[in-house]
Amino acid sequence: MAPYEALYSHKCHTPLCWTELGEHRVLEPELVSETEDKVRLNRDSLKVAFDRQKSYADLKRRDIEYSIGDFVLLKVSLWKKVFRFSRKGKLSPRFIGTYQTLKLVRLVVYQLELPSELDRIHDVFHVSMLRWYRSDPSHVVSIEEIKVRSDLTFEEEPV
Repeated sequence: MAPYEALYSHKCHTPLCWTELGEHRVLEPELVSETEDKVRLNRDSLKVAFDRQKSYADLKRRDIEYSIGDFVLLKVSLWKKVFRFSRKGKLSPRFIGTYQTLKLVRLVVYQLELPSELDRIHDVFHVSMLRWYRSDPSHVVSIEEIKVRSDLTFEEEPV
C-alpha cells in the first residue's frame, strides 16, 4: 500500500511531482522512477515501523483458553458513568466475583453463569475481560471450627 493510500484511504488520481515549486516539467522516465523510489522508500519505512510495533505487542500477547466449568473473575469497567456491576468509587475492585464458564461461544468468547443481581448484563464476554480464578484452600474457614456460645460470643484461637 502506498503512503498516500495509507493516509487518505484511496488511490492518488494526480501524478506525483516532488520537485521545487517553480519548476514545471513534463513527466519523464527519470521523474517517474524517482517518484517510485521515494514511494518504495516510504513503504519500507512504514513496514519497519509496523514490524517494530508488532514485536512489542507480541511480547505481551498470550493465548488464553478456559475449559467449561472453570471459575473466572470478571473485569469491572473503570470508566465514569458506566454501569459498574453495582460497584462504584475510587477504591472499587478491578475484578469481581467468581463465575463459572458455561460454554465457549467463539474462539475467544465465553458465556458465564451470572447471578440474578447482574441480570441486566449480557452474559457473554471476551477473554480480555476474564481472569483465571485460583482458589486457595487456606483462605476458606470452615464453619464447624467456630463454636458460638449461647451468649453469642466465641473464643478466638490462633491458626
